[in-house]
Amino acid sequence: MRISSKLVVSLLCLGGLLLLYLLLGNEPSIRGTQRSRVPVPSGQGKVQPTTPGHFRAIEDHMPKRDPRLKKKKSNAKASSSKMRVPERKQKAPVPEEWMHLAVVACGDRVEETVTMLKSAAIFSIKKIRFHIFAEDALKPEFEQKLDDWPQQLSRKFDYKIYPITFSVGNAQEWKKLFKPCASQRLFLPMILQDVDSLLYVDTDVLFLRPLDDIWAFLKRFNDTQLAAMAPEHEVPKIGWYSRFARHPFFGTTGVNSGVMLMNLTRIRKQQFKNDMIEAGLTWEEMLHPLYQKYKNYITWGDQDLLNIIFYFNPENLFVFPCQWNYRPDHCMYGSNCKSAEEDGVSILHGNRGVYHDDKQPAFKAFYEVIRDYPFDGNLFQSMYYPLQTKFLESVHTLCGRIPQVFLKQIENTMKKVYERRVIVHAGSRVRI
Repeated sequence: MRISSKLVVSLLCLGGLLLLYLLLGNEPSIRGTQRSRVPVPSGQGKVQPTTPGHFRAIEDHMPKRDPRLKKKKSNAKASSSKMRVPERKQKAPVPEEWMHLAVVACGDRVEETVTMLKSAAIFSIKKIRFHIFAEDALKPEFEQKLDDWPQQLSRKFDYKIYPITFSVGNAQEWKKLFKPCASQRLFLPMILQDVDSLLYVDTDVLFLRPLDDIWAFLKRFNDTQLAAMAPEHEVPKIGWYSRFARHPFFGTTGVNSGVMLMNLTRIRKQQFKNDMIEAGLTWEEMLHPLYQKYKNYITWGDQDLLNIIFYFNPENLFVFPCQWNYRPDHCMYGSNCKSAEEDGVSILHGNRGVYHDDKQPAFKAFYEVIRDYPFDGNLFQSMYYPLQTKFLESVHTLCGRIPQVFLKQIENTMKKVYERRVIVHAGSRVRI
């Protein structure tokens, strides 16, 4: 009995202790939420219950992630979809530079003129605008010949044909002043009002190098210069002006107007000194009075008038070397053009009709070879080699004895043309 009583008492004590532990160790649920347990900070031996407020306290001790990161990321995505790569500002296209070439042709000069234009178009780099002044009857023939040029060459030029007109004085008197219509060149500044600069050449001129090279002389003009020509002669003792002229002329030997580079804008604005009135005169105001004063003393027409103008206005003229206007006078009395001896002939001027007779076969050789050159032919085979052959037939003449002077520049020009057409073009297709 005693053992049973003791056992009962012991069980009751243990039950009471267990009940007391349960009551002290648990709290009633809050609004049906379950409780969870998290480790207590170090240094505390008890495991304490956690509440929503407790969670907030713990989060305050934890390293926090910047709430802007997620926002930035989403903004970055949004902005990246809207972001555009800034477009580079394209430079305004540079207007294509045209070179302007003028010629006056009357009578039977169509073939000679077209051969000159052909030499300019074959060798030049920049595009050329031809200003052709011709009698009305010659216009259809010019159009037919120029329109027949192949497409690859026609891309390099365009042309316009003008009637022969004279703005002051008697037209018939101007027309017959020297060679047919040659005095038309004096009126170019007034006719070509939209052209800034221009190269005028006679019909009997041939380019042996790019027109671009003589065009570059425009940039070498100083502030007062408005035109450029070559001397009429290099040696005063045998020059025409220095021996025979009865009127004023430029320099010691005068200038030749067969190749004349002009800044037309400057010419139109200039007030020219003269020996008629004390005040300056414009180009147009000066032409007719000047002609009236000197018409009984001039031999070479408009060229003489140009010499008189620049005699009184020497600061307005740029003089380029004789190689840019090489004529029979430079070799028929012995070689007297030093710049051509050094660099070769750049522009050949076959005055005195030497392209059409046998007096100067060296000049005639160039004319015939360029005239007959097939546009699709090889420059060396169809032009240079025939020139060499023809020069063998002219070695008995004074001009024919110096083939290096005639051939040096055109050989150099052909090499450059070959490089542009073949080597550079082929290299642009190579992919390494």
